[in-house]
Amino acid sequence: MEERQATVDGQTFPLPSPFMVMATQNPIEMEGTFPLPEAQLDRFLLKVDMGYPTADEEEEIILAHGKDSALSGLESVVAKEDILFWQKEAAEVFVHPSLRAYMIGLVRSSREHPAVELGASPRGSLALFKASKALAFIRGRAYVIPDDVKHLAPFVLSHRLLLHREERYRGNTGSDVVDEILSQAPVPIEDGWE
Repeated sequence: MEERQATVDGQTFPLPSPFMVMATQNPIEMEGTFPLPEAQLDRFLLKVDMGYPTADEEEEIILAHGKDSALSGLESVVAKEDILFWQKEAAEVFVHPSLRAYMIGLVRSSREHPAVELGASPRGSLALFKASKALAFIRGRAYVIPDDVKHLAPFVLSHRLLLHREERYRGNTGSDVVDEILSQAPVPIEDGWE
């Protein structure tokens, strides 16, 4: 998908811009589905664990979708041109060299962690870099701060780690490893990040 095209049965189709892939994963029911290989998981920018809704949220779901399809009333909430503009603006957000080094250090630490068989690839560094810039833009800043990186690292890196089998049997997860790496990594301090 990064090539902005998809090939089906030998025929290549260009993808529109903007284009994104969203997927759901049910960790309990695997019948009829297959886990994605690590190389494909690495292509997802973020992994967000949603958990269950609250009782009030669940009631809203029942009331809103108890009669009709959840998709029947789906409408656009933003124009394509707005998304393209925001992507362009987010790309211009400044990242201080010490924060770039911090991001790279976090990713490299994932490769050296004793619980990890296969750490995050350079694609993980790039994803953390781009996601941090986007978060700073969403938060109204033209520059990234350490809190942006620390907030996003678990969502960007945890699904990119392959833990040793023994660690998985013990119940350890990629999120546990990322949390440990974050707790041990010195955070860069600057007078100004702009």
